Amino acid sequence: MGRRRKDPGDNKLPPRVSKTKTRYYYKPTSRETVTLGPITLTMSALWKRYEEERRNYSDVMTFEKLWGMFLKSAYYTELAIRTQRDYLQHQKKLLAVFGKVKADVIKPEDVRQFMDRRGLQSKNQANQEMSSMSRVYRWGYERGYVKGNPCAGVSKFSLKAREQYITDEDYLAIYKHADHVVRAAMEISYLCAARQADVLELRWMQISDKGIFIQQGKTGKKQIKVWTPRLREALETAQAACPKLSPDALVLYNSDRGQFIRKTFNNRWLKAVRAAQSKLNRQLDYTFHDIKAKAISDFEGSSRDKQIFSGHKTESQVLIYDRKVQISPTLDRPVIGKK
Repeated sequence: MGRRRKDPGDNKLPPRVSKTKTRYYYKPTSRETVTLGPITLTMSALWKRYEEERRNYSDVMTFEKLWGMFLKSAYYTELAIRTQRDYLQHQKKLLAVFGKVKADVIKPEDVRQFMDRRGLQSKNQANQEMSSMSRVYRWGYERGYVKGNPCAGVSKFSLKAREQYITDEDYLAIYKHADHVVRAAMEISYLCAARQADVLELRWMQISDKGIFIQQGKTGKKQIKVWTPRLREALETAQAACPKLSPDALVLYNSDRGQFIRKTFNNRWLKAVRAAQSKLNRQLDYTFHDIKAKAISDFEGSSRDKQIFSGHKTESQVLIYDRKVQISPTLDRPVIGKK
């Protein structure tokens, strides 16, 4: 139902149509205005013009239409599952602002304004959402759907790399205060350098005599993480908390035997962190994702070795996660004044 008009006599006008002393106007979006004709138009003629413009506009490439075409494309369906989910998450904010606007009307300054407003909430999310928007425009431009990319030249926010490294003492304290589900997830994530989503999506069909098969949702990398006594212990902890239901069942599941949503699981993780924090009597600023960084940091070897272990596409990506402070030799010289 539309907003009540100030002049009751205007209730007979078509939706999104207003008038001045001389003309009728149609606003298909908040950013665009179309002149329908002079104020002398009869009501039937006005409705006819309105329907013509509305039909014309339905054939226009709006950002929402471009986004929808992208989601139906082979390009999108071939992306990693985790990346697909990111697009579905990002569309909530992007379509709320740009959805009904013609794709070719959006300008770099509009994108900048979106970034500045969104950045007040989360600079990281603003960067990711603009990246998704830019990729959709590039896809559309290469296929002739749009004339350009308004994201081109719009700078992202500079973000400070996260440096938190979970020490062995802190890890053990959190582990001791965690429930068995969180304990199992912690150990699988740490020993396999696995992301939270990959751990929570793990199914029994991925468990074999050789180890645990993990296909990373973000990179698509497939690996079999070979068994160690500690990894077997982690799986036993998981099974104690979540008995095996069937060969294709989840290894870790919630009280409804369904997959944990991130927020619910993170609440359980934070409960353990706060308990450990109270026990240690100091602040602990850790996320579950920091466990993957600990795994990469603790893995002995070169950056190439760490890349193979973690499943990252490039060595540069690994360096972001390698947070352990390196022990460096010092210059060994005689003490001054002593021979």
